[in-house]
Amino acid sequence: MKFIRKEFPFAVMVLSAVMLLSSCGAGSQRQETRLEGSDWAQFLGPNRNSTSPQTGLLRSWPENGPEILWEVEVGRGFGAPVVKNGRVYLLDRDDEYGDIMRCFDIRTGEELWQFAFNSPGVHPFPGSRTIPLVDDRHVYATGANGDLLCIDINTQQLVWQRNLWTGFGATALPVWGVSHSPVIYGNLLITVTASHTHQLVGLVALNKNTGETVWHAQELGNETYVSPKIINIHGQNQVVFTTSMTNVSRYSDVPFTLGNVLGLNPRTGEVLWQWSEFACRIAIPCATDAGNNKLLITGGYDQGSIMLQVNRSADGAFYTDVIFATPDFEDQTKSPLFHDGYFYGMFRTNTRREGLVAMNMAGEIMWRTGRNPDFERGSMILADGLILATDGMSILYLIEPLPKEFRMISSVELPLDGMQNWAPIALANGILLVRDQERMLALKVTE
Repeated sequence: MKFIRKEFPFAVMVLSAVMLLSSCGAGSQRQETRLEGSDWAQFLGPNRNSTSPQTGLLRSWPENGPEILWEVEVGRGFGAPVVKNGRVYLLDRDDEYGDIMRCFDIRTGEELWQFAFNSPGVHPFPGSRTIPLVDDRHVYATGANGDLLCIDINTQQLVWQRNLWTGFGATALPVWGVSHSPVIYGNLLITVTASHTHQLVGLVALNKNTGETVWHAQELGNETYVSPKIINIHGQNQVVFTTSMTNVSRYSDVPFTLGNVLGLNPRTGEVLWQWSEFACRIAIPCATDAGNNKLLITGGYDQGSIMLQVNRSADGAFYTDVIFATPDFEDQTKSPLFHDGYFYGMFRTNTRREGLVAMNMAGEIMWRTGRNPDFERGSMILADGLILATDGMSILYLIEPLPKEFRMISSVELPLDGMQNWAPIALANGILLVRDQERMLALKVTE
């Protein structure tokens, strides 16, 4: 089934028959197929930290790199794939029509079904920008215009839909479109919503099966592109969320405030603690859990990083301390990797090109690659003691994470266009999924 860019109204009519057929017979049999290997069913993987339990990685690559098992055409954008039970889910987009959920067989690349949702519109850096989330029954995804969709993975039918922006009182979308990916906590689907005015955001918890609002924490801060994350702090699961400082270039008529880092009770939306001195005008990466109730908050756009310690007093109240702040470590679009007490981030902004950078728990820079090799808003996964990394263009690297030196094991140039290969990569069933502005590749990276 080929991705159709301009004929979607017709394609939806044709596909409806295919979707009905796929809910029984051969379709249901295919859905039950399970493969060995861990799933990559949400943004940044099983624990939302770009770390995979996958073992058996190739310890070096042949001259031509890992075997390319298949490739498929995709539309423009930055939306990344996820994997559940041998099925690859990607929220693609045709800006002239809307959002398109696509499902593939991870072994062959065969497209099994599509679901198209009419929501046209173009944003700066056009195309898709979010990552789906899959559980045992549904796939959830948010389109660029804020349309949160819940689709039944067995029948391919829309179960429920909410608009997280216009449905919550906003009169304008974020500058770069809605770019958040939801997280599941028990029976709740937690994601970002507009607040009463379009320059403020909140968090909302929806019943994941019905879409009904369970709680809504409003006016938590300014416009942000950060996805919520569940982190255990002092033995308690919390939703950790980050907002930007006021974007004065766009919202000159509102009071200026710095960004917030917050911890909320995932069952009720109660704000448990808040640090309100985050000087980042466009917040994108999630907080990185550094253990022992420490969080690395990464700015981007030359705002550096801070290490935040979340404390708890004898009466149970939470409060925060800043352990260190550094302008010399950041990752503009992804959360840094954390491994054996060291952080690894791709430091590329509009003014600085520091390459891949390693930092210790005290905020000291261990090494940086600069432009040799260069890393341009790429993506990384830690698996089997190794890092798989794209450079944001067309090079794929196999790296041994060492605190004292950059050690590249292998590299290969992939058949990509070399432009804005910024989407997070995904790893499941021994297969690495990488996409650019035109295609998605599946590479066999295990023995």
